[in-house]
Amino acid sequence: MTPDSRTILVTGASRGIGKAISEKLLQEFCRVIGIGREFRPGSEHGTDFTPVPIDLSEIKQLPEQFSQLRRKNSDIDCIICNAGFGRFGSLEEFSPLQIQHMIDLNLTSQILLIREFLPSLKGKGRGDIILMGSEAALSGGKRGAVYSATKFALRGLAQSLREECSGSGVRVGIINPGMVDTDFYSDLYFQPGTDQDAHLTAEDVAQAVWLMLSARPGAAIDEINLSPQKKVIEFRNK
Repeated sequence: MTPDSRTILVTGASRGIGKAISEKLLQEFCRVIGIGREFRPGSEHGTDFTPVPIDLSEIKQLPEQFSQLRRKNSDIDCIICNAGFGRFGSLEEFSPLQIQHMIDLNLTSQILLIREFLPSLKGKGRGDIILMGSEAALSGGKRGAVYSATKFALRGLAQSLREECSGSGVRVGIINPGMVDTDFYSDLYFQPGTDQDAHLTAEDVAQAVWLMLSARPGAAIDEINLSPQKKVIEFRNK
């Protein structure tokens, strides 16, 4: 299966890593359906990009929204679950609502999306599912308990689906980036280092996605751990 001329669904496509992934796929002549909470004016990518405004944190609405999306786009043969957000602090600093919100967006929405499209991918006998993990899926850290919990869960989901789908022609993989220079950190008290070797770029992650997709049929890249050459964290004054 060649990755070109495919129809690929990307979540979190309106900015950051998701936008870079969408742009890379469009450069490779794929059709992209991008899910985002909102798309800013001037963010259009041309006729091969279809923006779909969906708030993935509104869990109760997602099953019907995803069902409609699948019925309108039966040619989708790849799902890239990229959407997510980070909030960091000691566990007791989180309210129950904040905990639920992070789990809903970072984990439950991804499970519901894959659940909706998995039967059709298996029916095609081919396809790809790529989850966006994190270095926080590999090792928990101080003040990151809830975020790490969602990313560890995504990694477990990817590993289980890999086993479940191996006989159906559907490949499942996860990418675990280190700190990426995007607006993910705009509301946080820390950010990656500014030197070129102290952070990843969104384009680095997009290249990793393409590496997975462009592997020959029959070869599956299960997991990519992607890191800057140096790990540098800069802290902002509160």
